[in-house]
Amino acid sequence: MAERRTALYDVHVAAGARMTPFAGWSMPLNYGSQIAEHHGVRRSVGMFDVSHMTITDLAGDGARSLLAEVFANDVAKAEPGRAVYGVLLNESAGIVDDVIVYGRDAGYRLVSNAGTRQRVLEWLGVRAADSDMELRRRDDLALLAVQGPDSLAVFAKASGVDVANLGAFRVRERNDWMIARTGYTGEDGVEVALPEDEAPALWRRLADAGAMPAGLGARDTLRLEAGLLLYGQDMDETTSPLESNLGWTVAWDPPNRAFVGRDALARQRSAGPERVLRGIVLTVRGVMRHGQRVRSNAGDGTVTSGIFSPTLGYSIGFARVPRGAAGDCLIEIRGSDIPGRIVRPPFVRQGKQVFK
Repeated sequence: MAERRTALYDVHVAAGARMTPFAGWSMPLNYGSQIAEHHGVRRSVGMFDVSHMTITDLAGDGARSLLAEVFANDVAKAEPGRAVYGVLLNESAGIVDDVIVYGRDAGYRLVSNAGTRQRVLEWLGVRAADSDMELRRRDDLALLAVQGPDSLAVFAKASGVDVANLGAFRVRERNDWMIARTGYTGEDGVEVALPEDEAPALWRRLADAGAMPAGLGARDTLRLEAGLLLYGQDMDETTSPLESNLGWTVAWDPPNRAFVGRDALARQRSAGPERVLRGIVLTVRGVMRHGQRVRSNAGDGTVTSGIFSPTLGYSIGFARVPRGAAGDCLIEIRGSDIPGRIVRPPFVRQGKQVFK
């Protein structure tokens, strides 16, 4: 099957982007220097094409009831103009996907991952079949992220929309645009969903206003420094929120809300998860990668994500380790045990080390 292309594909190619396959899409990996793109976001402003993400609108009387059933967080928080992060669970409390739910006057908008596209749509569709509601996949929309300390000023200059007074995880709709104070980099910024045919013009105006184009490579290093997880690596259908450092996204009240996976998750909560997700840093030269063995004081674990941190100058990552693992550890890299340390993420905030 041919890879899908976003509305900005030709713009990326014209800018010299190195394109790469990602979850069925052809996406920019970088435009030259991934490190420069990373620093550009941390120090000023960068922009990402994230139109490969799946946008689904839910409308009708049954939309809230459906989300109360499938969304482990509290959908009541997603009142019009607000966004809420959380997870969809299966009956075993495994994570089907991590999503953001946006409250709107006309219902809700759900943004899920590209790699889970068909699974999530089918999963929602089965549960919506007997409901008085409509699911609409928004393939007609593009999604852009503008991130960095200068992002709000640059976005306002390029779009004519002042977002300085838009609070974190707040949403503003203007005509066919939906602008949210959200992101995946640990920096301030916005994400905007807009009609596909308007995306290239906005991208060019953002570039003219000073935003640096950035690809998937910088997006990965930025999110990991910020302590943000990647679906399919740091969590999946075999891991629960309690095993993935996402227990804070589960709304247990009211006690009678029977969301999918609640019973299994409650049993794990009572017993305590056998394995947990922790931050990990190398104390010597080397770079951690997904799948490498971690030897800890409580037993063996596995690196789920690992990178060289451009901000810190050494390797950081996440590892799923036995509960109780702490302190010094060893990471098996190319047949050698390399010393590291288990820490509490995030690793970087506002360009500075913050982990403990």
